[in-house]
Amino acid sequence: MNNEYSKNYALFYIMEQTYASLISVSNKLQMTGDQFCGELTSRQFMTLIAVLHLPEDEATMINIANKLGSTKQNTARVIKSLERKKYLSVKPSEKDKRAVNVRLTQLGTDAILEYGNSAKVDFIADIFKDFDKGEVEMLWKLLLKLYRFDGETMNGFEENIQIPNVDIEEERKNVVERFIKKRNGLL
Repeated sequence: MNNEYSKNYALFYIMEQTYASLISVSNKLQMTGDQFCGELTSRQFMTLIAVLHLPEDEATMINIANKLGSTKQNTARVIKSLERKKYLSVKPSEKDKRAVNVRLTQLGTDAILEYGNSAKVDFIADIFKDFDKGEVEMLWKLLLKLYRFDGETMNGFEENIQIPNVDIEEERKNVVERFIKKRNGLL
């Protein structure tokens, strides 16, 4: 076997193993994350977060699906489930008669606040406990790069959000304080 073949076989093998590992890690993260979200699944919780990150008149099925990196059909299924549980309300869009707008209900807002600390802080602190800041930054950059394999960029959750009747600065302070305690083994 020539050297070029060996190099490419080794590269293909690593890529194959990386892909398989990503699927396994994704499944494990979802299963473990479900334990931190009370009666919601981590997918349902992230759907609530996605709705919160979109302007009220732009929280359509397709925009929520794009935010989650999911299909419109899978997103619609999760939204219907959350609507039945009264976490979301779905109304026809005033901008586009073919679309619907999704809004958080008070129960949905309460769930984000209630499960936010455990899902957002405890879970994240647990899964990244052996990572330093540089490793997390590199992983994030690599995941963003991987997401672009088809030319599409990830529409993430970087925007600042507003939760009705919540002091965001106070909430952020509480989250960071809890994160520091969790990261230092004090929780």
